[in-house]
Amino acid sequence: MSRAPLRPLARILKARARGENPDAIEAENRARRHEAMADKQRQRAEGRLLVLGLAFFCAFGLIGMRMGALASSVPEEPSASAVGNPIIGQRSDIIDRNGRILATNLATHSLYAHPRDMIDPAYAAKELAEIFPELDEAELLKDFEGDRRFLWVRRQISPEQMQAVHDIGSPGLLFGPREMRLYPNGPIAAHVLGGASYGREGVASAEVIGVAGVERQFDSYLRDPANEGAPLQLSLDLTVQAAAEQVLAGGMSIMNAKGATSVLMDVHTGEIISMVSLPDFDPNNRPRVQATGDQSDSPLFNRAVQGVYELGSVFKIFTTAQAMELGLVNANTMIDTQGPLTWGRFRIRDFRNYGPELSTTDVIVKSSNIGTARIAMQIGGERQRAFLDSLGFLEPTPLEMVEAPTGKPLLPPNWSEISTMTISYGHGLSSSPVHLAAGYASLLNGGTRVEPTLLRRDHVEQGPRIVSEAVSARAREMLRQVVVRGTASFGEVPGYAVGGKTGTADKPRAAGGGYYDDKVISTFATVFPANDPQYVLIVTLDEPSENSGDEPRRTAGWTAVPVAAEMIRRTAPLLGLRPQVDTPQQVGVTLTAN
Repeated sequence: MSRAPLRPLARILKARARGENPDAIEAENRARRHEAMADKQRQRAEGRLLVLGLAFFCAFGLIGMRMGALASSVPEEPSASAVGNPIIGQRSDIIDRNGRILATNLATHSLYAHPRDMIDPAYAAKELAEIFPELDEAELLKDFEGDRRFLWVRRQISPEQMQAVHDIGSPGLLFGPREMRLYPNGPIAAHVLGGASYGREGVASAEVIGVAGVERQFDSYLRDPANEGAPLQLSLDLTVQAAAEQVLAGGMSIMNAKGATSVLMDVHTGEIISMVSLPDFDPNNRPRVQATGDQSDSPLFNRAVQGVYELGSVFKIFTTAQAMELGLVNANTMIDTQGPLTWGRFRIRDFRNYGPELSTTDVIVKSSNIGTARIAMQIGGERQRAFLDSLGFLEPTPLEMVEAPTGKPLLPPNWSEISTMTISYGHGLSSSPVHLAAGYASLLNGGTRVEPTLLRRDHVEQGPRIVSEAVSARAREMLRQVVVRGTASFGEVPGYAVGGKTGTADKPRAAGGGYYDDKVISTFATVFPANDPQYVLIVTLDEPSENSGDEPRRTAGWTAVPVAAEMIRRTAPLLGLRPQVDTPQQVGVTLTAN
């Protein structure tokens, strides 16, 4: 770039000829040069300010547009995304109502093989078969020597097994990090928890998914990273659950039953404190589903939820309570019990001859089929069905388990008059023990509907009214009399004022229709304390037989009632219920001197 000289020779010579100072010419040219440089720098600064202003304008415009878009959009939780590894292995814990662990995760390893990297496949197969006895050495060697590039050996291994495999020294045997689902209490609450397995798998991680029970029902919650590992809290009490399982297993053995179930429920909240189904299983090693045979005999079958049975005379209190609510009878109304009661070709009989009539209370205490059927005839089929529907007996339970919808009650195809009579004493309608527990809780807690739940509740949700408080109290008094002087005399537990109703129903034949003569479902539905109800307990035994006498005894009074009484005796103190002991009268004391 050429620049104008500060002292141009032509002007200098002219200035000297005129006698002028040549330095003035230099000063003038220098001033012009500085002014030009200043103009150039000012233009450059103005250009930069313009570009910066445009940049700020665009930025604020984008921010404004984004703010407008957010303001007009529907709010939603952000979803976390993992780059590179789409498998989410973390799974939240499951705890009981007191915060004790029911299910958790354990860091472990998986074992896989790259057969092409093995130096001595035969030696590796031999050593692996010794470490894992369930593996076949010949099959392993066949896989190692084949064309496969990748092979799972074990999905999860213990630290001891990992060290043993490491000692083999084969470069083709590799380990991957993994989480496994651990149930530290073994088979306790197995049917409630259900179990978990692996979904999508990779060498770096594996997806743990629920396969049954609450693990599957709440699978999305347990796997959701947005919960930040918050545990799922159930209504179960681990200590009470363990005690109930121990007592029920002993009772099932003593009574020679093929299966048993129990449900312990809070009458005010509907929370299930304990739910047992026997035989059970260990969810750490969940068995396979039976391919053949009766699925109800499988240890995976949840009798409390999936088992629907004709539960027998435990239904009589519903009939009596409805009749009292309608004003058709009261506790002292005399009911005709002259038998047999004939309807067409059907004959309704009582277990014993109770005479020509009984009071409404004694119909429950003596468990009269004829008396209950006559009360049901006064109610009518339409009103009976509506009442049972209000108690939840016509639909599957809303329990938070994937198995709950399968426990749908079996209803008569035509709710005829004979159906009305038989259903009044527990035949002709099949329901689950959870249905029965919710029905008893709704009837006896003061008469308001409760829904069964496996989730911890901190407050009572008042449901619709089923019967009045007076009818509810009268029903509890009747059930108390059943234990004091009726068919459940073995159910008395000192200090806890137990009330309840027995039910013995013949089992229907699997094929050919009709009922077995020597196979029954025996049930005891109980509430305690009867004067201030807190809990409902249902105990059901499948095909029990008490054989201490000359002849087998299968009725609930001899089988289910003693088991339920022992369960109350064991669990009531764990529930914080103090026994009410009658204080003896003071004895007069006479002071004497030596």
